[in-house]
Amino acid sequence: MSISGKSTGENDLSVFKKATAPPDFNNILAVLRRERPARPTLFELFLNGTLHERMGGPPDASWSQDLGGHLTTVMAFRNAGYDYCTIGVPNFWFPSGPARQESTRSLNEGAVILDRTSFDAYKWPDPGEADYDLFDRIAPFLPDGMKLIVLGPCGVLENVIQLTGYENLCYMLTDDRALASDVFAEVGARLLQYYRVAVGYESIGAIIGNDDWGYKSQTMLSADDMRQFVFPWHKQIVAAAHAVGKPAILHSCGCLGPVMDDVIDDMRYDARHSYEDVIQPVESAYDQYYKRIAVLGGMDLDFVCRSTPEAIYKRSAAMLARTAATGAYALGTGNSVPEYVPLTNYFAMIRAALDLR
Repeated sequence: MSISGKSTGENDLSVFKKATAPPDFNNILAVLRRERPARPTLFELFLNGTLHERMGGPPDASWSQDLGGHLTTVMAFRNAGYDYCTIGVPNFWFPSGPARQESTRSLNEGAVILDRTSFDAYKWPDPGEADYDLFDRIAPFLPDGMKLIVLGPCGVLENVIQLTGYENLCYMLTDDRALASDVFAEVGARLLQYYRVAVGYESIGAIIGNDDWGYKSQTMLSADDMRQFVFPWHKQIVAAAHAVGKPAILHSCGCLGPVMDDVIDDMRYDARHSYEDVIQPVESAYDQYYKRIAVLGGMDLDFVCRSTPEAIYKRSAAMLARTAATGAYALGTGNSVPEYVPLTNYFAMIRAALDLR
């Protein structure tokens, strides 16, 4: 199979390495500043283990065992044409209870905070003990021009839901708002401390507040409750990044239309990532918001999974053409690249950017 005369077959990985310009973090910075990057720019929240192995290549003999997996991911991002690699600190998260993981997982599974007694008994993680030195250990191995973008261990709302269960949280917001407020405060304060430390590392070029807020039709909590319990913590996280001159990206799935003014004008995020065609196609979102906030990704994940490589390439190229003069856009999927995305389809999408380099 070929597109524009170049192979998009999943076994032909060398063409991507040969076609890819050296990484330059200034390109993604330009996008986040709502400017035109020097060349078409790619953005993804994360890839997957198969792509890491295929695109990252075999581990280098100079890599220590504790860095091997991280550096394979770095090289996969580099070889696929990204100017950065996303990273999180692996030993900082909010432990919850066991949950069944089948084809889907209920948001009510694994709850450990159900009342004041279980709240008082919960052992909260200490962000001060997280392995931030990982950023310094990786730094010498980063390709020239590349930086890291740090993720959280999920976000404020996601972690609260993980600890309380979604239905329990909804009841709590009605029956015991003081307890709900305390749970949000404990989670939010720890995430804020985590980001305040992370942004101080030279290898970190930006942050992502990864926190899913909505369904296809609305936010998971009322807009007023989001403004009371969730948004103030995100506002402080963004401010922590901006205080040291680094941009902040919001990754949040779901319908955010009613709260986009909060995202832009109150929290002051520099970019938003995660779009679905059934909510608002990225083309429409770009036209509506690009003058106020950068738009990242947006090639709907269902579209990328089910369409032909030719259709994916065509839509991706059209989106790059649509945004070429005005900037504030980086090409990618609407969410991420999980294992079930056909490799040929993923390659067709990024080829649309690589063909123009």
